[in-house]
Amino acid sequence: MIYLDNAATSWPKPDGVAKAVYDCINIAGGNPGRSGHKMSLEAGRIVLDCRDAVAGLFGIDDPMRIVFTLNTTDSLNMAIKGILQPGRHAITSSMEHNSVARPLKALEPYGIETTFVMADSEGCIDPEDIEKAIRPNTSLIVLTLASNVAGTIQPFREVGAIARRYCIPFLLDAAQGAGHVPINVKADNIDMLAFPGHKGLLGPQGTGGLYVADGIKLNTIREGGTGSYSDMLTQPDILPDRLESGTLNTPGLAGLDAGIDYINSTGIDNIRRHEIKLAGRIIDGLNDIDRVKVYGPVDPKEHAGALAFNVGDMDSTEVSYLLDNDYDIEVRAGLHCSGLAHKTIGTFEQGAVRVSTGPFTTERETEIFLDAVNKIVR
Repeated sequence: MIYLDNAATSWPKPDGVAKAVYDCINIAGGNPGRSGHKMSLEAGRIVLDCRDAVAGLFGIDDPMRIVFTLNTTDSLNMAIKGILQPGRHAITSSMEHNSVARPLKALEPYGIETTFVMADSEGCIDPEDIEKAIRPNTSLIVLTLASNVAGTIQPFREVGAIARRYCIPFLLDAAQGAGHVPINVKADNIDMLAFPGHKGLLGPQGTGGLYVADGIKLNTIREGGTGSYSDMLTQPDILPDRLESGTLNTPGLAGLDAGIDYINSTGIDNIRRHEIKLAGRIIDGLNDIDRVKVYGPVDPKEHAGALAFNVGDMDSTEVSYLLDNDYDIEVRAGLHCSGLAHKTIGTFEQGAVRVSTGPFTTERETEIFLDAVNKIVR
C-alpha cells in the first residue's frame, strides 16, 4: 500500500510516537495538573515537555502561551470567536478551509463582517489586496499558511508584516504548514498560531494547539476545571489555564513530543528539501500525461507537500477509487472541506484529486503513483 494522503493525517508515524503513547498509558497514566501523586506529576512533566518542544519548534519564548486543543479546527474556533466582537471586521482569503470560513460565517448574525480576499487561479493571494481590505474596525487577519487543496504556500510573512504595521492581530492557520515549512512567530509577526499535532508534526490524532502572543486576550468559548484557582467560579485569566479546561490528551501529547523530536533530529530543512523533490517529480510527471490537469503553482517550492489534479472530465472520486481499488494507492478526492478554494481554482463542480507526500514517502512510490495515473488515463 502506498499512502499519499498526508494532508489529511500523516502516516506512518516515527517509531518513537507509538512507544511514547504506550509508555505514557502504562507508566504515567495519571491526570496532569490535578493530583499530587507520582503518576500525576509524571503526566504533568510529559505535558510540559511537549509545550517546550512546540515552543522550540516555532520560536516561542514562553511555552505557557501555548494552549493544547483537540485539533486545528478547535484552535481556530477558539481564536476567531475569542477575539472578534460585535461591530468588528475580519479579513481572510478565498483559499481558506471551512475551519476558518464557517466560524467567520457563524459570527455574521452578531454584526461581525468578513472580507474574503480573492486568490489567483493558482490559489495564491496578493498581500496588497489584504492591505486594501483593511478598515478602521478591522480586528483580525486570518490566513492559511498553505492551501489544503492545491498546497499553495501563501505569502504569510508579508501578510504578517502588514498586520503588524497596522496593529491588527494576525492568526495563521498552520494546518498544512507546521512541520513542512519553518515558522518563527516573532520573525513572522504571528500573534496567534493554530496547528495540528497529527499532520506535519507526526503526532497522534486528537492533538493540536494554539499559540497566543502576550497582549492578546481571548474570550473563552468553554469553561471548566483547570486544576488551578478552584475556589473561583470564574475562569482563571492566566494561560494556558484560561483556554485549557478539562483533562488533556496526555498520551497524545507524549506522541506529539516524539513526533517533534523526529523533526528536530531529521531537520525541518531536510524534510522540506525531500518534499520539494517529490513534488517536482509528481508535477512534471502528471503534466506529461495526456488529459491530466495540475492545479496550483508549477514551482514545487511553492507547494507544502500537497497538490491537486484531475483527469479529463472524470469525477475526482472515480479517479481516487481506481487508485485505491486497483493500485492500492491512498489519496483524497472531492472538495476537501474547502469549497471556497475549489471555486477559486475552478474545480468546484468536479472536485479534485489531492496527492500529499510526507517525510516517509519514497521516490519509488511517486513513480508507481505516476504509472498508475497513466494507466487510468489509457
